[in-house]
Amino acid sequence: MRANGLVIIPTYNEIENVAAIVTAVFNLRETFDVLIVDDNSPDGTADEVRTLQEAHAGRLHLLVRQEKQGLGKAYISGFKWALEREYTYIFEMDADFSHDPKDLVRLYKACRKPGVDVAIGSRYVQGVNVVNWPLKRVLLSYGASFYVKMVTGMRIHDPTAGFICYSRKVIETINLDAIQFVGYAFQIEMKFRAYNLGFKLVEVPIIFKDRELGQSKMSGAIIHEAVWGVLNMKWKSLFNKKEKSYEQNTYQECQHRK
Repeated sequence: MRANGLVIIPTYNEIENVAAIVTAVFNLRETFDVLIVDDNSPDGTADEVRTLQEAHAGRLHLLVRQEKQGLGKAYISGFKWALEREYTYIFEMDADFSHDPKDLVRLYKACRKPGVDVAIGSRYVQGVNVVNWPLKRVLLSYGASFYVKMVTGMRIHDPTAGFICYSRKVIETINLDAIQFVGYAFQIEMKFRAYNLGFKLVEVPIIFKDRELGQSKMSGAIIHEAVWGVLNMKWKSLFNKKEKSYEQNTYQECQHRK
């Protein structure tokens, strides 16, 4: 059965998780293809994926970049790869099981509903659903989400979420080459651009579980980018009419082709 959904999973030194996460996706009752975007991991993650491809020919794909350039760059590479093929739904998901692969089905069903364009796996739409995080990190994440809502005007409870299903037309419309951020602020920017273009974003409650294997990629630089970058992003959105016009014209072209 041909999949109309592609799950993009960025990796860097995820050899402890990659085989298990791929297997979990392929064991779901819905059919999804998987694209691993690996930043040339020195631990051999890409080689492990190549071995797995022997058992999942045509469904497991690998895109290796030459150096580590950040989460946003990895996803943009994956998005462009997906747009060259006929996928209708494009997912973002972490490799470390902080996102439950079973919830892919719930995001998929939510995004397929009439009028919905983006389905977000949300930690905060029904209280705080985070497991194994220290209180300091919970407060930082929840506070950041509140801050983003206030600055951008988006009524999204979890704007920094990285577990997402996009309908193809959203990825086609957003000018991927104009994305500014490479860290976790990338997640905010993608949602903000979709929101500004009038796409409908919905949140699906999930339980987020901190990784058990491997090392977190969070850093002070990533947090700094998110805090100050959001202000800069909002400011530019008020005045950058040329960029908004480009994306609106792209959206109209996509609608005309359909």
